[in-house]
Amino acid sequence: MLYTHATVVTVDTSRRIIIDGAIRVVGDVIDDIGKTDILKGKYAADEEYDLSGRIIIPGLISTHMHTAQTLLRGTADDLELVSWLCERIWVLQGNFTAEDGYAAARLSIGEMLKSGTTCFLESMFADRYGFDGLCRAVEESGIRGCLGKIVMDIAKYAKDDAWAMHPGLVEDREDLITWDLEDVGEVECVSDALYKEMTAISKDKGIPITMHCAEVKADRDFFRFGLAHPDVILLLSSSGTHVAHCPTSNAKLASGICRVPDLQNAGVNIGLGTDGAPCNNTCDLLQEMKLAAIIHKGISQDPTAVPAENVLEMATINGAKALGLDKQIGSLEIGKKADFVAIDVRGIHTQPWFNPVSAVVYTATGRDVDVVVVNGKVVVRHGALMTMDEVEIVQEAQRRSKEVVERAGLGKKVQARWPVE
Repeated sequence: MLYTHATVVTVDTSRRIIIDGAIRVVGDVIDDIGKTDILKGKYAADEEYDLSGRIIIPGLISTHMHTAQTLLRGTADDLELVSWLCERIWVLQGNFTAEDGYAAARLSIGEMLKSGTTCFLESMFADRYGFDGLCRAVEESGIRGCLGKIVMDIAKYAKDDAWAMHPGLVEDREDLITWDLEDVGEVECVSDALYKEMTAISKDKGIPITMHCAEVKADRDFFRFGLAHPDVILLLSSSGTHVAHCPTSNAKLASGICRVPDLQNAGVNIGLGTDGAPCNNTCDLLQEMKLAAIIHKGISQDPTAVPAENVLEMATINGAKALGLDKQIGSLEIGKKADFVAIDVRGIHTQPWFNPVSAVVYTATGRDVDVVVVNGKVVVRHGALMTMDEVEIVQEAQRRSKEVVERAGLGKKVQARWPVE
């Protein structure tokens, strides 16, 4: 298949931008890339997909995402963190069933695909959500998923008794360690002994760990266990680790602002994530890119801080590096997997544009995504899901979200604050 007549932002080593560019896909890989007229001449017999008026970028990579939480969108807005977590989110998640987890995963994945995310790191999936359902949703949809199971063996957060966890989320240590010997682990509310054990296993077996770290003041005591090594993705990192930057979540929960310019100056690899829907309200990584580019300018009072090009790198090649997949995805190069997104920039709200990277980061949102290709397969065409039934997914999510809220006894607390007639 030849995808033609697009502006192609490769994010390759030279950061080429190809005007009137084309990509040739054979099977699941990029076979050739260059000017449309040249590739059409070379491969005249190929089927052509005309993408005039679109900007093609590598598939977006979310390095921090909670698929279960999308079912809880809007249930914990405008709350301080302890109330948000202990009185809403943990209570709601503690009342999940495996069927709820599958419905949430499909909702999350459908939204991610439609807004250009082709690969994601699931950072917190508990046993009670039904891990098999998450795997099934990933397989059915065609998205790339790096799936992490949460590790929580104590019913409080960061040794703070005020942060009480719902008992439905606490899991037995034996189950946690056995599971994590073969899969990515997410460290959350964990005893000192289990932290040390998991760190040793991670280093010995080469198993990645991702964790919430230094998000809030209560986290700081946990830096002393030797977790800072290249296979650990942290929200705040010392040199040698990867960072998953989630500016919307951090700002909405008033957790603070990640010191991205300082981390960049130190050479730390920074990816981008949306975090969960209750602390972001969207899985749209394009919207996250805009905030990531803007928020640090305001904090530093430096309009040149974190330019659009840096942010696009965070959402593509940097994310691939964080997940150990940069030899396969993250940029558009011959021999890499055919994961890319075509963004329609013909609309009145996107015209005119001069720098395609600027147009993608500062102007486009997920609603402008026209085509999404993952592993050589078209999974979104003309903005519509090709591998999933969107109507059925939404209806199921609506029903199950209400059931979870009622099961948790929070029906009155999640309603509108203003009078509803």
